Amino acid sequence: MNYLIGDLQGCCSAFERLLARIDFSPSRDRLWLLGDLVNRGPQSLATLRCLHALGDTASCLLGNHDLHLLAVAHGVTPQHRSDTLAPILQADDRDALLDWLRHQRLAAFEAGWLMVHAGVVPQWSREDTLALAGEVEAVLRGPALPDFLHAMYGNQPARWHPDLTGNDRLRFTVNALTRLRFCSADGEMDFKTKDGAGAAPQGFMPWFDVPGRRTVDVPIAFGHWSTLGLLDRPTLLGLDTGCIWGGQLTAARIDGTRREIIQVNCEQAQKPGS
Repeated sequence: MNYLIGDLQGCCSAFERLLARIDFSPSRDRLWLLGDLVNRGPQSLATLRCLHALGDTASCLLGNHDLHLLAVAHGVTPQHRSDTLAPILQADDRDALLDWLRHQRLAAFEAGWLMVHAGVVPQWSREDTLALAGEVEAVLRGPALPDFLHAMYGNQPARWHPDLTGNDRLRFTVNALTRLRFCSADGEMDFKTKDGAGAAPQGFMPWFDVPGRRTVDVPIAFGHWSTLGLLDRPTLLGLDTGCIWGGQLTAARIDGTRREIIQVNCEQAQKPGS
């Protein structure tokens, strides 16, 4: 069975209870983690170690918090007050875990679903999304990683154009795949609003509701948007149900055209955030 799982954010205990709930078997089942594996929760180190130990049974996407960990580890940006990354950075197996992390993906298409952490701009097809993710993945895995991390932060360019090159192209791709919630009909991205779908700024809408989106017929699963809650449409699965904020950790079992939502409660009591 294939299971798509929303944002863990260092909630390893909830993850272990979810695996028990689905009666997970590494010989039978495949896990797809939709990014934000670490940070804010109390067990980020244990979470990385658990996922690393699962090997090929668990495929993980990178979210904005995971990229933040890489940037902190390379001295690009300081830790935030709410970060819970210190145990990873101080661990004896730090280098092995960080090397494993930077070899994870930004997008995948498996079991009939396109998987991203945050979203897909309306101008991209499935093939575009995977190809652009692959460009960033190659940089993350290569010797240019430190230089790219220094150039990764920023909200510009706000709109996609196929002629984008260099760090502008890479930054836009990262922002779309790991930060996107709202965009305009012409694909301009907004990063200020973090509330639910009804809080869209004037002229913007949830990325998945943009008319003419090229991936409209492609089943897409994503996380990142805890204030959106569970989104369960025929071709859309939003699976960040705010585990870290005292909500649930959610998995979707997908089996052809059938699927089942499985949830476990989480004991965290943080204040909502990005």
